[in-house]
Amino acid sequence: QVQLVESGGGLVQAGGSLRLSCAASVSIFSMRAMGWYRQAPGKQRELVAGITSGDSTNYADSVKGRFIISREGNKNTVYLQMNGLKPEDTAVYYCNAENPWRRTYWGQGTQVTVSS
Repeated sequence: QVQLVESGGGLVQAGGSLRLSCAASVSIFSMRAMGWYRQAPGKQRELVAGITSGDSTNYADSVKGRFIISREGNKNTVYLQMNGLKPEDTAVYYCNAENPWRRTYWGQGTQVTVSS
């Protein structure tokens, strides 16, 4: 069973930065892809950023140029650096991992609140 533990959320003013971390219980290189999703109250969960085993990245249009996804293999950790935060970025952020057989795993989520 793959366990994902997020950390780094919190309250920040608009324009500020946060870095989220997702620590995996297995080698992140064993995963086909990993990503960050978010869910705001009353809205569907949406993909924020993803990174594949081949190091390809993709971002939601709303965060392009502001957020950066990266990984550190020796720590089995994936990061989401969030800069220029806006109130509309407020949501619970979830780490996601997909293994080569397309099974997905989720972390428990971390709250990010951006005040105006």
